[in-house]
Amino acid sequence: MQKKFYQDLKIGVLGGGQLGRMLIQEAINLNINFQVLDSDVDAPCKNIVSKFVQGSLTDYDTVFNFGKDLDLLTIEIENVNSDALLALESQGVKVFPQPHIIKLIQDKRVQKQFYIDNNIPTSEFVLINHKTEIANHKAMLPAFLKLGKAGYDGKGVLAIKTEADFAKAFEAPSLLERKVDFEKEISVIVARNSKGEVSVFPVIEMVFDPIYNLVDYLFAPANISETIANEAIEIAKKVINKLEMVGLLAVEMFITKSGKVLVNEIAPRPHNSGHHTIEANFTSQYGQHLRAILDLPLGNTAAHTSAAMVNLLGEEGYNGIAKYEGLEDIIKIEGVYPHLYGKKFTKPSRKMGHITIVDKNIESLRKKVETIKSKIKVVA
Repeated sequence: MQKKFYQDLKIGVLGGGQLGRMLIQEAINLNINFQVLDSDVDAPCKNIVSKFVQGSLTDYDTVFNFGKDLDLLTIEIENVNSDALLALESQGVKVFPQPHIIKLIQDKRVQKQFYIDNNIPTSEFVLINHKTEIANHKAMLPAFLKLGKAGYDGKGVLAIKTEADFAKAFEAPSLLERKVDFEKEISVIVARNSKGEVSVFPVIEMVFDPIYNLVDYLFAPANISETIANEAIEIAKKVINKLEMVGLLAVEMFITKSGKVLVNEIAPRPHNSGHHTIEANFTSQYGQHLRAILDLPLGNTAAHTSAAMVNLLGEEGYNGIAKYEGLEDIIKIEGVYPHLYGKKFTKPSRKMGHITIVDKNIESLRKKVETIKSKIKVVA
């Protein structure tokens, strides 16, 4: 039987949000058609794919039936039914990233143990099976309590500053992680194809919103020493090689005030910390993900300019049909590229879009970030 050319493959994506949308926009350039499964009838991907199926990403039968006639299946979110993916894989459907890796990453407790087992530097933690156990670990404070499963985008994380916070603890299995005294938060996106070829994007620096625990904005490249950048890159390569993962992996890390690099969390898909690569790098993270899962040669990840990315979150106090105040003002600024995700309704802290800014002058770039943050608002 003749091997299918990659453009003839039937490919599906679990998740129809903004990451899937940008992946599909990249795929259109290669004349690749995608099918999408998402629970939202108005998902951002709905109108740009050959087939859209509304259904639960966590329901076994829904995921299995969606994938059973496909050649290849990938994800844009980890909260999917990994057991259905394992069954599809056993029946010959290619699933990238591999289902057992998705299953590992879905549980932060298992993910953390993976770091320990493979000598990957990470922050100090203890596993908590019941909330009453936290009282046995007062010496860990201040700390963060993270749900083992189902936490994402800053949800499922509690700051435990004093014993008074113990009452707020999750009932479900979780992990208590000592608060890291960090200087910066960084991210490295790394890709690997089936041949074992690995390619790494330059290190970027993230600034998080203190209320929502989401990325507020980022700078690329990170303002760090070459020694620390190389260490972060080697750690990211070690993680993806130890996993033997095929696809794209975002490795979020801390740089401590003493200069250590520690892995915080990983995400096996395109990531918020790589949006800027669409305009700033020779190959975008989306193009690289496609190359990796299709077993094509990996692209050049070098940046041809410095860049920043500002997340557009729904403003507090607004629920309803989204309006973008100040969009015309920021479009006037040189080097500004708006990406609106096609989400009809806004609500507080919902990711509604992002703005990429490219500028070879770092100081000018920083000023543009502040201007954009002050001018554009997502309201209803």
